[in-house]
Amino acid sequence: MIRGVFLSKLMACVALATGLGMAEAASAQTRGGEACDVDAVDWAAPAFANGISFQRMEWAPFSAREFGWETYLPLIQKELATDCAPTSPRFARVLAEFQYSHGLPATGWFDVATFQVFRGVWQERRPFIMARVNQQPCPDPPPLYQLGYLVESEEHADRLTRLLRRDVLEAYRELVAAARAEVPEVAANPELLQIFSGFRDPEADAARCAQQGNCDGLRRAACSPHRTGTAVDLYVGQIEGLGVDNTSAVSRLHMTRTETYRWLVKNAGRFGFVPYVYEPWHWEWVSPTGGYVGPPPPT
Repeated sequence: MIRGVFLSKLMACVALATGLGMAEAASAQTRGGEACDVDAVDWAAPAFANGISFQRMEWAPFSAREFGWETYLPLIQKELATDCAPTSPRFARVLAEFQYSHGLPATGWFDVATFQVFRGVWQERRPFIMARVNQQPCPDPPPLYQLGYLVESEEHADRLTRLLRRDVLEAYRELVAAARAEVPEVAANPELLQIFSGFRDPEADAARCAQQGNCDGLRRAACSPHRTGTAVDLYVGQIEGLGVDNTSAVSRLHMTRTETYRWLVKNAGRFGFVPYVYEPWHWEWVSPTGGYVGPPPPT
């Protein structure tokens, strides 16, 4: 009885601290059959701290100032294999296990050092990026025979893209078919998951870089994975008045709250796609062999 009262008070306090409300706090105790209030006494302090920092922590994970870490929660939950809220003891416990496994103090408190490890783990799953980290030369674009045309319904009107590598295009179409069947939001809106950037010709990309002066490695890469025909920018929603790839904190947060993005986080890997944490719209296809090089020429 005492334990039950304690748990109720704990969840109420955390809910008030984060503005989630009592209904959210109650639902956080169980998510998908997962007991989110496990070991509540042992993990009460980090759960409380995480509940506050979740929306209030001031930091600059990608140079610009942000408040809170809700934008990154779907990817973090996927990595930790939990649907429990960041306000829950269970979340704190599995976060501590992640920290321990990567040589960090196993506090269960979310902090900048822990995020940097998450970020490194996610980046290591992008073969193109790891090739660049290892100072491999910027690759040539794929030969024309490897490229296929998107149909009109697959292109987003904001920015037409036309081409994608054929094997990647096939995987993309399988992904969209699954999303239409599994996500009501996607089924109801044909605009969602349309591509607004696929294959980009390196020369045209370089000219755009020079004209706009924004190839700074964050807003646009001087050697972009889009040149391989394996990277796609998918429409996952937008704030009215802001672009489909607006990188402001409020824009990215809005995108990561959508059903579409959260489905991608959990399911895109089934079709070979991995995310870029900073851009909710950007996904890269990884071949079954673990790289991004295209298939051999036809015989």
